[in-house]
Amino acid sequence: MVYQEEITVTTHGEGDIVDLTPAVRRCVAASGTETGACTLFLIGSTAALTTIEYEDGVLSDLMDALGRVAPSGIPYAHDSRWGDGNGRSHVRASLVGPSLVVPVQDGTLRVGTWQQVVLVELDVREHRERTVLCTVIP
Repeated sequence: MVYQEEITVTTHGEGDIVDLTPAVRRCVAASGTETGACTLFLIGSTAALTTIEYEDGVLSDLMDALGRVAPSGIPYAHDSRWGDGNGRSHVRASLVGPSLVVPVQDGTLRVGTWQQVVLVELDVREHRERTVLCTVIP
């Protein structure tokens, strides 16, 4: 049977990276699924999901790399149209992506020792409430 729940977190501004791994593990355990897939989808267009080693150095490197690809301080057509200053947020989020699929094996999330599931906040606002839809499929 397919199991689904929402994971909700509050973020604290652009560059906040939240480790979702414990919440996703709880979702997988609650599903009772032994073998299958855990799909994660972020509701929103200015944050993203990925896997990474949740370590300060590499988290900083990720944000630095995104800053080089979609820098602040340059004009974005989105900003001209809407005036909200988060054009770079949309571009960065689109490049990283809103979804992940992680295998479930032997009743657990199958990630590497140094691999965590993270939400990357890319919006310029001071804080946001983010919802991730976690669906476990046997």
